[in-house]
Amino acid sequence: MRSRQRMFAAVMRLLLKCLRLGRRRRFRLLRQLEQLWHYGHLCLRSLLYNSFTNGDVVLDSLFEPVYWLVDHVTRWFGVVFVALVIGLTSSIVAIVYICLLPLILQTYTPAWICWHLAYGHWNLIMIVFHYYMAITTSPGHPPQAKNDLTGVSICRKCIAPKPARTHHCSICNRCVLKMDHHCPWLNNCVGHYNHRYFFSFCLFMTMGCIYCSVSGWDMFRDAYAAIERMKLLEKERLQVAANQTYYQTPPPTFTFRQRAFHKSVVYLWVLCSSVALALGALTLWHAALITRGETSIERHINRKERQRLQKKGKVSRAHGTGAGWGRARRDVPLPVLQVFRNPYSYGSWDNWKVFLGVDVPRHWLTRVLLPSPHLPHGTGLSWDLPPCVTDQRAPLLAI
Repeated sequence: MRSRQRMFAAVMRLLLKCLRLGRRRRFRLLRQLEQLWHYGHLCLRSLLYNSFTNGDVVLDSLFEPVYWLVDHVTRWFGVVFVALVIGLTSSIVAIVYICLLPLILQTYTPAWICWHLAYGHWNLIMIVFHYYMAITTSPGHPPQAKNDLTGVSICRKCIAPKPARTHHCSICNRCVLKMDHHCPWLNNCVGHYNHRYFFSFCLFMTMGCIYCSVSGWDMFRDAYAAIERMKLLEKERLQVAANQTYYQTPPPTFTFRQRAFHKSVVYLWVLCSSVALALGALTLWHAALITRGETSIERHINRKERQRLQKKGKVSRAHGTGAGWGRARRDVPLPVLQVFRNPYSYGSWDNWKVFLGVDVPRHWLTRVLLPSPHLPHGTGLSWDLPPCVTDQRAPLLAI
């Protein structure tokens, strides 16, 4: 009995030693894995740490492959988009001349005929002229050689001087003077030398689409009702043909010319109304930017800068052009807070005059209401005060 008990105790001691040894090895392995994890995390933070990193930077980094894909797709599909604009516009013009113009000449009064002929052709000329100038005019690029311009920086991608209001276009792979955006419908960047052409094209195209939608509303309703009647008669004709006897004849059908006419009118009204809504919203957006003297890129930059200065308490949250004293009590003055102001804004009216190139009153006719290839103020390299600005303030440069 004692020998058996000693043997059992020895076996139990051996098992306990094995369990302790396995537990120590397991703990040692976990401790080593934990140390490796902390070491790798420290190395990663040491290599990638940046005090300026925030959520926006991380999000931009994650979406970088998407940006690359969009840039390359936009670059290759620009010609397709231009062909689409020309094709759709040409189809609307063809429908107006073939289908609507004969009807207008037969049914309208001479006064309304003169109005439609004058306004329609003027609007068409303005659309064609500004679209052609927008796609063929270079937006302007800074010189690659060194120059004596003050307040310029160096583009990190071009490794060349980058004047104020200049930005790099990843699609064109060049810096653009006063860049607003890259427009795939133009297959060109919108910059200093063709910004006016782009906005004028959007404005006159919207006006033309609204004109077609309003003028063709009654025709659209009649054409839509005729198409519904055609569908109903076609259904009746098929039913009669299925149960046709010698004493029954199928109802008359519309001719191919009538079908094409009604469907063309519906196509014209739907397309013009859709373009008027979409392009009208874009035109209003750019009109607001021009009123503030900003581009699409500068609006984003100015908003970020305003928020940064507001967090530091250097500017007030009011949107104005002055600074003043506030008083919590009558005898305790609060610190003066400056109001953030866009350095390239000369006031709403003067911003429009500078953008359109209106120096004298007659330019509203010769440069705005008629096709004009005049150049914008300045060269896009420096931003001196234009002569048409009424408020003679000292010019400001962007940092």
